[in-house]
Amino acid sequence: MDDNKFLTKLSQNLLEILNDEEYYDVIIEVGNDPYTKIFRAHMVILHYRSTYLRRILSTNKKKNDGTMVHIKLPNILPEIFQIILRYIYGGRISLEEYDISDIIKVLVAGSELGLQDLISYLQSFLIKTKSNWMEQNFNLIYQTSFENDSFSELQKFCTNLTSREPDKIFKSLNFSSIPEKLLISLIQSDNLQMDEIQVWEHVLKWGLAQNPELPSDLSNFSKEDFKILKNNIRQCIPFIRFHNLSSEEFSDKVLPYRKILPKELLYEDLLKYFMNPNNQSIKKLKDRKSTKEINIDSTIITTKHAELISKWIDRLEITNEIENAYKFKLLLRGSRDGFTPKKFHEICDNQSHTVTVVKVKENNEILGGYNPVAWESSDDGIYKSTKDSFIFSFKNSNNIDGHILSRVEVENSAIYNYCYCGPSFGDFYFFGDHGFCNDCYYEKNIRESSDDFSVQEYEVFQIYKTN
Repeated sequence: MDDNKFLTKLSQNLLEILNDEEYYDVIIEVGNDPYTKIFRAHMVILHYRSTYLRRILSTNKKKNDGTMVHIKLPNILPEIFQIILRYIYGGRISLEEYDISDIIKVLVAGSELGLQDLISYLQSFLIKTKSNWMEQNFNLIYQTSFENDSFSELQKFCTNLTSREPDKIFKSLNFSSIPEKLLISLIQSDNLQMDEIQVWEHVLKWGLAQNPELPSDLSNFSKEDFKILKNNIRQCIPFIRFHNLSSEEFSDKVLPYRKILPKELLYEDLLKYFMNPNNQSIKKLKDRKSTKEINIDSTIITTKHAELISKWIDRLEITNEIENAYKFKLLLRGSRDGFTPKKFHEICDNQSHTVTVVKVKENNEILGGYNPVAWESSDDGIYKSTKDSFIFSFKNSNNIDGHILSRVEVENSAIYNYCYCGPSFGDFYFFGDHGFCNDCYYEKNIRESSDDFSVQEYEVFQIYKTN
């Protein structure tokens, strides 16, 4: 018999104990007036499952006269505590049933109760499956993660997004409420992939949002209104690269706000510059990176990985600028669509110019390959020929430096189409939940080991030029 069946039965029995009205010995009052709820629980289970409740119980044990232990948790919502209490007893939680905002609340409450396993699981779930939502609601995630030292993975997510893809934060739904310190960090970034006029407009938008009572029409601004706006964004202005603007942009978008520019430090220099752009005496901030923007919906790779893969497709060196901006269109995600070869062929057959990325279970390794020809199904297994395919690996998912690129050498064995395989290349075979790599038809092996690997997640993208 499968051991998991015993665990499932144990979980069921413990949840039945939770619902039993007869043997409880702890009363937990959750919430604040007027919205409170009473939960009944069992001291021995709470003691071993929650470090926070263990400390409370150790100083508040049941008295000999039979009086119940009474615990108050005013900072947790009753509906959130009910989710957590079922996890404490049953050891399971089905996150698909809950809104993402509720999962955040469960995470915060779990931290208060010292449920470290739950905290780790929730962070992993959010990063792997809800990264797009977190990018759109970045300020909530940012403030939540840095309010608690337990949320190290969410902190890492925020730090990576800030340093590698800061433009996504500007596009988030609650951009106007991000802290000033974070905004300054963003506009200092050389990786900010947006025109300087857009940076300026976003800074203005943020500054205006700090005082919603300011007039929406600039022509209605009073002297005091300009003073307020100037004070709101004065720390940001030194980091706007005004010299990157065109003369028209400066005239139309900056001059109307000249009252908020520090004359002695900036405004007069800018006037001199735009009257004579070749004036060498004007100190300029360096240009931001001119890398073309690549949008990618992935839980495995970042835009930096996508940029490098795009260069490999165009046979460029890593130091070259991208010539073609590619759109990465997600076709298949294992955790969403299934890991079986059958599902891969249902979705991806007849699709050409695809990039496959695989996250190896239990480490940060990423494997992948590029197939310029269409995938097919075959009952016997057939090779397809191409001179442009390649396979690759990243030793660490957080760093593009440790990579291996291996281009096809035996062109007629570049791609392997077999109905019982997922996306497979001549040296890189993938069966859905596991695979292996060898060294036969491509330049080099992309893994140190030829042993089978287990798959945590995989994605297939179709790419096409956007320009």
